[in-house]
Amino acid sequence: MTIIQTHALTKTYGKGDIEVRALDGVDVQINENEFVAIMGPSGSGKSTLMNILGCLDRPTSGQYILAGEAVSGLDKAQLAHIRSKRLGFIFQAYNLLARTTALENVLLPLLYSRNGTHTDAEKRQIALDALASVGLSDRAHHQPHELSGGQQQRVAIARALINDPVLILADEPTGNLDTRSSHDIMNLLHDLHDRGRTIVMVTHENDIAAHASRVIHFRDGKIDADVQNGHRAEDGRPKTEDGGWETEDKAPPSSVSRHLPSQR
Repeated sequence: MTIIQTHALTKTYGKGDIEVRALDGVDVQINENEFVAIMGPSGSGKSTLMNILGCLDRPTSGQYILAGEAVSGLDKAQLAHIRSKRLGFIFQAYNLLARTTALENVLLPLLYSRNGTHTDAEKRQIALDALASVGLSDRAHHQPHELSGGQQQRVAIARALINDPVLILADEPTGNLDTRSSHDIMNLLHDLHDRGRTIVMVTHENDIAAHASRVIHFRDGKIDADVQNGHRAEDGRPKTEDGGWETEDKAPPSSVSRHLPSQR
């Protein structure tokens, strides 16, 4: 199944002599259960693309089809509905509400959802299960300032999963983390990918992009390169040139992978 399909996607800002073409006729296809990294220098168009893929913005021209539904022409209210039902977001800065517990942060998408099939007790249990899936059952009632950066990003991942999205968009998910926490978060993303999730991730870091199975490089609003990354080790480590596994000290594989929900 194709999750992302764009045709001649273009985004321009300004007019006349000051017109800037942030995206210039981008054609890309991403299939179900792909793990794709998007890279490129500042101004290359990768952030603009992510905003459009996340239904946060609309293209100037071209078409964007998300899991079989044409969304590029939808209005703001319709795009908001798509975001709440079909997309999960992971941000560099976590975007958690302060003075709000981890459980309450994870619950937020369900509270805004138009799906009225769950009782309040069922929503709470779904959120608790999501926290358990990222190893934070014992932090459910902690507020963000009581959590480490890695734990806050785990809360954000649990929140991204709460509505069972068809696509997870991760914008620099390790940008604010130390090396050990970064590898721990990447192992969680690998666990999700192994269970059928489709993930698109923006990163500036080559070692983080190496975790993805495919890397798309942008330059000047166009795709500059689209390459397959090959295979990774069981704990997410990429292979070395001689075919062995990198031995740099890294966080161990996630111990909570058995709890992570599969794509239904």
